[in-house]
Amino acid sequence: MAQEHGGAAALDVKNANDIKVIANVGTGTMGHAIALQFALAGYETRLVGRSEASLDRSMGRIRADAEAFAGAGLLHTGETVEDVLARITPIVGYEQGVAGADFVIESVAENLEVKQQVWREIEQFAPKDAIFATNTSGLSPTAIQSVLECPGRFVVAHFWNPAQLMPLVEVVPGAHTAPHVVDVTFDLMKLIGKKPAKIKKESLGFVGNRLQMAVLREEFHIIQEGIADAATVDDVMKYSLGRRWNLVGPVASIDLGGLDVFYNISTYLFDDMDNGTGPSPLLAEKVKEGNLGAKTGRGFFSWQGEDGRRVIEQRDKALLRALKEDSAEAGK
Repeated sequence: MAQEHGGAAALDVKNANDIKVIANVGTGTMGHAIALQFALAGYETRLVGRSEASLDRSMGRIRADAEAFAGAGLLHTGETVEDVLARITPIVGYEQGVAGADFVIESVAENLEVKQQVWREIEQFAPKDAIFATNTSGLSPTAIQSVLECPGRFVVAHFWNPAQLMPLVEVVPGAHTAPHVVDVTFDLMKLIGKKPAKIKKESLGFVGNRLQMAVLREEFHIIQEGIADAATVDDVMKYSLGRRWNLVGPVASIDLGGLDVFYNISTYLFDDMDNGTGPSPLLAEKVKEGNLGAKTGRGFFSWQGEDGRRVIEQRDKALLRALKEDSAEAGK
């Protein structure tokens, strides 16, 4: 164990290899997938929810995803879906759910007040040496940890959706997070097969969402200016930068291409790009019209019948293949 100053009291938390029991608070899209990820890696995992009904739904989704992993040959040798599911215990309520846990991760609604209240309750019942992690895509860890008696043990572990298929986890400290907690969480993410990114300090949207929003801002601008339609913009990204950046990141790419070349391009191109500081008018119009994407049948594209489900299935199959390639590469 390592001693750190954790705010109200000295902080005493375990190292990553000593973590055995995971309490996963939240049963929705992210929660079920994160629970599965820990169970796949061999951890005793509590799936903590507020009702039997929500736990039943979540366990059904976990089973379906575990079967997809089995079908792709991604379970450990000799292991079955039932072996994975046996490591997950559904529990209603925080008192039993987080008792005895070494690592508590929460993925409830993306609302600051909701998360603060959840963590107030969790802290009442969790062991004093448990690490606390929130799966948020951009809320301030400093604001969330401000309600804790021991804020030093709190950190962001931002999984990307779908959490069981996307390798990245952004590990982000708040203003009062102990450095050792960041290190332990980073190491734990590696132990469950993720590709963690240790973010040096808190910023709105962390790193991934800042990059995503920068790209989307320019894409919306291109569409609104009539330069290209949405389908063309998506194709340009998928069949050029998307493929290249998957292998060599954007910063390494400009190193390979020559910094002088990209500097010269930046002297004239940045001036012509969108530099808006608010939501895109094009996006605002879609939302005002109620065209919210696949869930309403129309967004930038028309989504009818099973269109959305079919695209998601194709995406997830491709992500499973990528995970299998990653696994084979790691085994070399």
